[in-house]
Amino acid sequence: MTLTLDLTTPDARDARRGKSIPAEKPSLIGLTRSEMAEALVSAGIVPERQAKMRVQQLWHWLYVRGVSDFGHMFNISKDLRAMLGRHFTVARPEIVEEQVSNDGTRKWLFRFPARGAGRPVEIETVYIPEEGRGTLCISSQVGCTLTCSFCHTGTQKLVRNLTTEEILAQLLTARDRLGDFPDRDTPDGAIVPAEGRKVSNIVMMGMGEPLYNFEAVKKALLIASDGDGLSLSKRRITLSTSGVVPEIARTGAEIGVMLAISLHATNDDLRDLLVPINKKYPLRELMAACRAYPGLSNARRITFEYVMLKDVNDSLDDARALVALLKGIPAKINLIPFNPWPGTNYQCSDWETIERFADFINNAGFASPIRTPRGRDILAACGQLKSESERMRKTERLALEAMMIAGHGE
Repeated sequence: MTLTLDLTTPDARDARRGKSIPAEKPSLIGLTRSEMAEALVSAGIVPERQAKMRVQQLWHWLYVRGVSDFGHMFNISKDLRAMLGRHFTVARPEIVEEQVSNDGTRKWLFRFPARGAGRPVEIETVYIPEEGRGTLCISSQVGCTLTCSFCHTGTQKLVRNLTTEEILAQLLTARDRLGDFPDRDTPDGAIVPAEGRKVSNIVMMGMGEPLYNFEAVKKALLIASDGDGLSLSKRRITLSTSGVVPEIARTGAEIGVMLAISLHATNDDLRDLLVPINKKYPLRELMAACRAYPGLSNARRITFEYVMLKDVNDSLDDARALVALLKGIPAKINLIPFNPWPGTNYQCSDWETIERFADFINNAGFASPIRTPRGRDILAACGQLKSESERMRKTERLALEAMMIAGHGE
C-alpha cells in the first residue's frame, strides 16, 4: 500500500501563503574545508590559528555523525556553539511530503528557501532499497532544459541550478529519515560501517542535467566521497548525463566517479527526437568522449541507459546497431522499461521484446540487465520525477493508473 506523509512545518506553510519568515543564515553544509575555515574566521568565531582544528570538529559532526543542530556538538563549548548558531545553520531542508511505495521505494519532496530575488523551490529525491544495497537518486537542478520527449521531468521548465548545499542536503536528509547515521549516544568515534549502510550508492539521475551544474555537483560529490566524512566510494557514485560532451572528460579527471550515458537511440535522427541535446553533441562526438573517459576499463565500465519504447527503438535491428555503436567501449547497457506518465504518447515495449533485445546484447558480450521498475505507483520511477510545485490533478493520476493497469504494471 502506498503511504503519503505531509511533513510541512508551520514556517513552510506560512511561506506558501506569502507570509514573511526569518531570513536564512548561511549554511556550513557544502563548504570545502578551506571555505569553512574562512567563514569561521571572517565571522569572528575563531582565530585563524584555531580554524583548522574547529573545521575538523565540525566536519566530523556534520558528515560522520549527521548532526543538524549546533547544540548537539558536545565536544564544542556551549559559548562557541551559541556563536555558531547565531551566524550559521546546518539545518535540513523542509520535507513537504514523503511517499512510500508498495515496493519500499521512498520519494521525498523537498522545499528549499528562496535565494536572492527568487522564490522557494521544490525538488524530488528517490531512495530505492535493494538486496545488499540502497541507492539514492539525487537531483541537480529544479526542472530541466533538455526536453527529452519520453521524460516527465523534461516537461517542467528549468527554474535554477541547485547549490552544493542543496545537493548534499538530499543525501543527509535521506540518511536521517532512514536511520543511517550513528545514534548521538554512541561513542564519538563511531562511524556507520561501509557494509550495512542503508544508503550505499548514490546516482545523479534525478531532476536536471548534472553537467549543466558542474561546479556545484563536483563539490557535492567530492564531499560525499571524502574519507573523513560521508565516505562513499567513488565506485558507488554514478553521474548520469544526456551527453554534455565538453564536461565528460572533466567528470572523470576532476570527480572520478562512474559515468552513465542516457543514450536511448543508435542513430542521430532518432536521438535528435528523443534526446534533443544530440543536435548539439551528436553521437560521433559523444562516443569519442566516452572512449576517452579517464580511468575507463573493464573494472570501471560506462553504463549506457536505454529506455525501451514500443515500435520506436526496440527492434533487433536496433539491438545490432547498439552493439556496433558501443564496440570497443567497456560498457554495461541498462535496459529500462518505459515508465508511463500522464500526457505521454509513448508505450513500453512488450516484455517478450525487451527480453529478446537483452538476449541479443548479452550474446554480443555486453551485460544488459533489465531494470526492474520501482516506485511507479508514486511516480518515483526513472523519467517520472517532477517537482510537486506542478502537482498532478486527480484526472492525471487516474490516467496514470489506467495506463498502469493496461500495461499490467510492466
